[in-house]
Amino acid sequence: MIQEHLKVVIGTGEYNNNPTWLQTQETELDLLSRVHWEKRFRPNSLEAILAEHVWEHLSFDEGIEAARVCFEFLKPGGYVRCAVPDGYFPNEEYQISVQVGGPGPKNHPAASHKIVHNCKTLCSMFEEVGFNVTLLENCDENGTFHCIDWDETKGFIYRSKRFDHRNQNGHLGFISLIVDAIKPIE
Repeated sequence: MIQEHLKVVIGTGEYNNNPTWLQTQETELDLLSRVHWEKRFRPNSLEAILAEHVWEHLSFDEGIEAARVCFEFLKPGGYVRCAVPDGYFPNEEYQISVQVGGPGPKNHPAASHKIVHNCKTLCSMFEEVGFNVTLLENCDENGTFHCIDWDETKGFIYRSKRFDHRNQNGHLGFISLIVDAIKPIE
C-alpha cells in the first residue's frame, strides 16, 4: 500500500524523537530493499529521511546502495539527515564503544557495526549517487569538532552536541557525525 507520508525515520529504535514523522524498523523498511520502498512510497515523493545511527550497520558498499535507494524516493530538494558515530572524535572510550563488531557482548548495540565513518567516508557515499552534502556536526582528521546551527525540526538527532545529556559544561562526551545529503533540484 502506497503511503503519503512525506517524512520518514529509518530504524526508529526505542525512541520517537520525531513524532510527526513515519517511524519504521528494518523489518518493515529495509534500506537495501527497493521492493520494500516501492510497496510504501512513490519515487520522487519523500521530503525527508532521517537515520540516526543506522548507516554504521551497513558496509561501505551497502551504504552507497542505501543512499541510491533514498535518492530515488526523495523528491528534488529532499534530503537524508544521517547521523553516525564519528571516527575522528578523539575520545578513546567513545571509539571503543562504537568500534566495528562492538566492544563486547553480541547483544551490545554496536555488535553489528560494520564501519566507523569519518566525514570523508560518509560524504563520499552520498556524493557518489548524486547528493550534495552539508556537514552539520563533525570532527576533522585532527580531531577538531565543527558544528553549524541546524534546525532540529527538520530531523531531531538526540546524539548531537546540543541534545545529548553527556555533553555538558562545554565538555563533549558523545557526539555524532551528522550530515544533510540533499537531492539536487533539477
